[in-house]
Amino acid sequence: MESFNDVFESVLKYLRQLPNVSEVGYKRWLAVLEPYKFENNTAFLLTESEFTKKTTLDIYEPSLKEAFENVMGFPVEIRLLVKSKDSESAAQPQFTSAMAAEPAGHTPTVAGVQEKLTFDNFIKGKSNELAYACCTAVANKADGGEGDNNNMFNPLFIYGDSGLGKTHLMKAIEAQVKQNHPEMNLIYTTTENFTNEFVQALSERSTNEFHNKYRSADYLLIDDIQFIINKDAVQEEFFHTFNDLYNAGKQIVLTSDIAPSKISKLENRIRSRFLLGMQVDIQPPDFETRMAIIKCKAELLDLQIKDNLARLIAEKIKTNIRQLEGTMNKIKALTIYTSESPSISMVQRVIKEVMIENHPTEITTDRIISEVATAFNVTPDDIRSQNRRANISLARKITIYLMKEIKGMTYIQIGNELNKNHSTMTIHYQDVAKLLKTNSDLKETVDDIIKNLKEV
Repeated sequence: MESFNDVFESVLKYLRQLPNVSEVGYKRWLAVLEPYKFENNTAFLLTESEFTKKTTLDIYEPSLKEAFENVMGFPVEIRLLVKSKDSESAAQPQFTSAMAAEPAGHTPTVAGVQEKLTFDNFIKGKSNELAYACCTAVANKADGGEGDNNNMFNPLFIYGDSGLGKTHLMKAIEAQVKQNHPEMNLIYTTTENFTNEFVQALSERSTNEFHNKYRSADYLLIDDIQFIINKDAVQEEFFHTFNDLYNAGKQIVLTSDIAPSKISKLENRIRSRFLLGMQVDIQPPDFETRMAIIKCKAELLDLQIKDNLARLIAEKIKTNIRQLEGTMNKIKALTIYTSESPSISMVQRVIKEVMIENHPTEITTDRIISEVATAFNVTPDDIRSQNRRANISLARKITIYLMKEIKGMTYIQIGNELNKNHSTMTIHYQDVAKLLKTNSDLKETVDDIIKNLKEV
């Protein structure tokens, strides 16, 4: 029997293929959900706040029901729980809880492979060997081994482009410390989750509980710390959390897409904290490392692939491990659904698809309007219309802001594009600029739209 975590992984894969689920919508509202438990034909999922709970259900409840029914073979009800509020144990999701109350004789249709991220299955090469060594030293610190009794690796700051293994190393530290020292308080989180929890604590006047949670950690691991920029209150909170842990000799590990010195709009006092310990970068894998990753992934997928095909993949996809793994996943899927063995033509076709998926396209005004419309559950025609309904008006203002920020369009050009009087464009732009300084949820949505526009 598959765990509920495995089921939810397949649900997410199904959701990504639905025509009404855009990439930005998927990342902002669906991918951040966490599986909690399944009982009485109901899927319980965790979310960060009442705002995300309400928005996700308003927009995506039918899609979630469709996805669960497709994966499990019977109708499923959806319930979203706000962490630490709707359930006493929601703060610690039961990722491995088995499914309950299945129809008699039903077997879940999940066939995915869930690989635990550890040091043993991290592929080492020249591009990442220093980062690997530093992370193992940090993990061994809990045993009183290398890295103990000094601050050489505290904080440990790992940086490099997306898809090179930073999160894998973080999760490997987590796995080793938890296995060898379950008594230790180790917290792994992302900057987005840290921010959401802090905002929720402020709104519920429960900042003492938030402080106690993070400032009592033996190990604090935070992914994507670069997203702390433009969040003054969050930077203040992180600064004091960092100081308390560092002064107590607790271990801090951070990851970022860029080096600390290159994170713009970051307070100098925080930047200086990042530079206290060890900063280590991860470069794109060399050919030998790429070959090793391909062979490891093939073994995991039980996929027979000849050396010449593995070399072809390694020669074409050079900069991103996720693209390598995505290529192998697609090849495996084709062998299952077409009964076709891997061939040069198949591999070339898959590589082309993966490269196209990851090749940035021009950011047009139509794309901006489309992405905003999807994120706010309206249509492009709504944004161009005279409709003044609150959600449509907000989506229209966000569109104006993005056209100015991303495209550098003049207010006259924006007015012409949206068939609006250009004299109001300045006001709408300024309204959004002010909102983004005070509404963290809205800012995250806009950031996700921008990120999606630049990545697609």
